[in-house]
Amino acid sequence: MHPSFLQGLPVNELPHKFHSSKALMSIFSMSIILTAEDLIEPSGQKHYSTTRFYRIMTEMDAPLATPCNIQICEVTCDSFRIMWDMPPEDTARATHFFIDLSRKENRDPNRFKHRDVPTKLVAKAVSLPMAVRGHWFLSPRTEYCVAVQTAVRQPDGDYLVSEWSPVVEFCTGDYAMEHLQQLLDKANGSAGRLLRFSVFYRNQHPEYFDYVRRECGGLMRPALKDSSGSHGSPINGKLHGVFFSCNTEFDTGLPPRDSPYGPLRFQIPAGHLLNPNISLYFADFYCMYTAYHYVVLVLAPVGTEGDNFCRTRLPRLDLASNPFLTCTASQRQGEELVYCHASDVIMEVLFTEPVNLDQGSVEQIRGHHQLMSLTTANAKKDPSCKVCNISVGR
Repeated sequence: MHPSFLQGLPVNELPHKFHSSKALMSIFSMSIILTAEDLIEPSGQKHYSTTRFYRIMTEMDAPLATPCNIQICEVTCDSFRIMWDMPPEDTARATHFFIDLSRKENRDPNRFKHRDVPTKLVAKAVSLPMAVRGHWFLSPRTEYCVAVQTAVRQPDGDYLVSEWSPVVEFCTGDYAMEHLQQLLDKANGSAGRLLRFSVFYRNQHPEYFDYVRRECGGLMRPALKDSSGSHGSPINGKLHGVFFSCNTEFDTGLPPRDSPYGPLRFQIPAGHLLNPNISLYFADFYCMYTAYHYVVLVLAPVGTEGDNFCRTRLPRLDLASNPFLTCTASQRQGEELVYCHASDVIMEVLFTEPVNLDQGSVEQIRGHHQLMSLTTANAKKDPSCKVCNISVGR
């Protein structure tokens, strides 16, 4: 409608398009106040200024620009900040932001499944960058796709919305130190009393030990930690080490007769891996849909690459006083150090340096190579267990 059609028309004689109470309410919903300069009274009756009225209606009908230049920053295991570019007039008008967030896997990156409806996340418009937090929809180390939409809420509850922005991808981070401390506190409640032990051991198949002797000069070299356990553990897929066990049987005080990992067992005196020159770190606490719970610890010689990696990522434990694995001075004459492990959890100890077979012995286990259900290779954590899960994803 041309502005001349509105010139001098009283409010009650405005064209039908602008006469409804809904339309007039929409005008005032834009937080625009008509001043005395916007009114004329040639016959004692109030009129809208044509220019002012037309500008208001134009702003009301103007489409919102599509958000662009999406940027993700300050990503953690269960939060991130997001910002984008939009015109100043849209910044002033927008009342809400819609955020469509979904896992990257099993989706077509060129098709957004919520493109035509309000998104999963609705937030009131705030200054950018905007923080997005939520352990119920964000998991550690997970790739996500995200797009945004700006919106203006109308008086009738409907939204004037922009087009969806281009889709961008990002990946959440590992557990932070505070999250691992929560996990450690949960593990502490399950650890049980300390039992003495004297050797660390590692079970494998004969082919493994043959390979170590033939190709590695007798050195068991560190391998990259797999993805077993908590998805957010900082050592998964990043830290190299050699895994050992230390659990003992209640009745004998010796390593178990059976093993799920192989019929041959390498045993090494505890003092070779656990002594005052070693840093001890807590790395994980998990279960695999069973009553058994596992505690993962890292042993790293002081000053090594493994020690430097763990120092800023994992809680460090006091060798002489912690609920999982201790090395203390003996009260008995002639006995230098005493080694103890937690009794009610299965210990998985990752040593970050090569270990020579000459430091110990390889023997056939007394029981059987069985219990394959207990192997933890790439095992996934039970996300429903209330004992070993914390509120920051799984």
